[in-house]
Amino acid sequence: MDNSLFLPTVAVVGLGTMGTGIAEILARAGREVIGIDISDGAAARAVAALEASTGRAVGRGRLTEEERRSVLARFRTFSDLGAAAEAGLVIEVVPESYETKERVLRALDRVVAPTAILATGTNALSVTRLAAGSAHPERVLGLHFFNPAPAMKLVEVVSSVLTAPRAVAAVTALARELGKEPVAVGDRPGFLADGLLFGYLNRAAAMYEAGYASREDIDAAMRLGCGLPMGPLALLDLIGVDTARTVLEALYDASRDRLHAPAPILGQLGGAGLTGRKAGRGFYTYESPAGAAVVPDALTARATRALPAGRPVRTVGIAGSGTMAAGIAEVFARAGAGASVGAGASAGAGASAGAGAGAGYDVVLAARTPRKAEAAVARVAASLDRSVGRGRLTAEAAAGALARIVPAGSLDAFAEVDLVVEAVTEELETKRRLFATLDKVCKPGAVLATTTSSLPVIACARATSRPADVVGLHFFNPAPAMKLVEVVRTVLTADDVHATAREVTAAIRKHPVDCGDRAGFIVNALLFPYLNSAVKMVQEHYATPDDIDTAMRLGGGYPMGPFELLDVVGLDVSLAIEQALHREFRDPGLAPAALLEHLVAAGCLGRKTGRGFREHARR
Repeated sequence: MDNSLFLPTVAVVGLGTMGTGIAEILARAGREVIGIDISDGAAARAVAALEASTGRAVGRGRLTEEERRSVLARFRTFSDLGAAAEAGLVIEVVPESYETKERVLRALDRVVAPTAILATGTNALSVTRLAAGSAHPERVLGLHFFNPAPAMKLVEVVSSVLTAPRAVAAVTALARELGKEPVAVGDRPGFLADGLLFGYLNRAAAMYEAGYASREDIDAAMRLGCGLPMGPLALLDLIGVDTARTVLEALYDASRDRLHAPAPILGQLGGAGLTGRKAGRGFYTYESPAGAAVVPDALTARATRALPAGRPVRTVGIAGSGTMAAGIAEVFARAGAGASVGAGASAGAGASAGAGAGAGYDVVLAARTPRKAEAAVARVAASLDRSVGRGRLTAEAAAGALARIVPAGSLDAFAEVDLVVEAVTEELETKRRLFATLDKVCKPGAVLATTTSSLPVIACARATSRPADVVGLHFFNPAPAMKLVEVVRTVLTADDVHATAREVTAAIRKHPVDCGDRAGFIVNALLFPYLNSAVKMVQEHYATPDDIDTAMRLGGGYPMGPFELLDVVGLDVSLAIEQALHREFRDPGLAPAALLEHLVAAGCLGRKTGRGFREHARR
């Protein structure tokens, strides 16, 4: 390593949660760490936290007792900035305020050596503005760790137009030595990860404030529908409602994008002191301040109120022959309720009657021709065989599930089913024609459901003479694996139809979340604006798809980066959903990125065409 890049002594100014975590990483990596905080209590808590974490590491065999003593000896705390004089790098993580941070940086100018590097841990403020207030702006940069710092791999290294390359090289080398993944970014509010994350969190807060869905359903939808480690409202409580509002204000001041204008509820909660976990209450109520355990409150009872009894469902019709139709047919056949669901059944009725018990629903799978229907059943058979091969299903249960699916070449086969789920092409006129036919074919009282992900459910309902019997059941692909189903109620859906949809969803071992009939429902309404914002970052040459994907996987805990996901979903599908959101909400910030439109026009649709944001082997 270039010796000029080695930083043996590092000072951390501000010993809150983030500062303490950064100090721990540095001390465990062999650095001498000078912890500075004006509060003696904060310094004492930082020492206690390091003692506790290293004690746990010894108990788990990750450190020896001797190594632990060495780590603790390398961490010294002070209350005066003068202690930073010997540091080659100072990382400030004081509160997110220009005034506070500028005061600290000016004071450090008078203390540290001319060659020392000053790093701000801001995630919302302009690094350029902070650097401009320093006597040596060339040595000021951003070093943005993510919380909890010891666990999160991403570090954003933020350069201003004034930053010297040597300073960037030194902190980048340090980040790698600490076992982190540094990503170089330019100076704009939110940088990469937070620039995308906080817009998404803000939309979730606005969705909740509008009464569109409960906090529990919003969070469950994003965990189960997108594989995220936390729902957005729980994450806002963890970050701090006040901190989130500060970040969003900085984003909005820079972009004037309404998607970044803080949702009023953030100001209301913050003004009331309900700032999240640290206060013991935010969107949720916690057992104690700084605690993680959620306790019931007045909103919990409202979210878990009893529903009326649903209608009995013994047989299910699936309309369609594609991947989604086959997947839904498999789900109902192998893990449904053995007897009737409804007539007073609870929300979890039939949940114990699963694949191993051989108690699925009888399913009629109808396609445009007998051949297409048989091909769809063959697709189910192949999927069941894979489950048997992986030990997830017994051969007997698989055979029983397959035997319960009957292929049909006409919708007339639905004459006696209790529930129909359509999974045909995502084209409104096609669905309207199908529902008009179902209206004629199906018996009175049958529930008619659409799996649409972006079209209005009410348009399907109005194609029938019984709109009260129509509901949305939005399954996610692959249906056998994904746990979430969005239950979409129109203004005309009957109470017992809504109840039936929830009961049946629970009976097939899925998690139902309630939402109204508007574009995107919960998941797509929050997911696709985030994806669109990522495309705009690339379009504006702020970052590469690779860096953005890395940032969101490592900094946001996303299972896939946005460009990986776009290529999997299909750029044409993504564009159609973004267009639907833009039409519905009329927000300029939701207008699809021009780059996405250009790629779709060029036939670059993602994995299915071999090229999207990346090159792929053709299937």
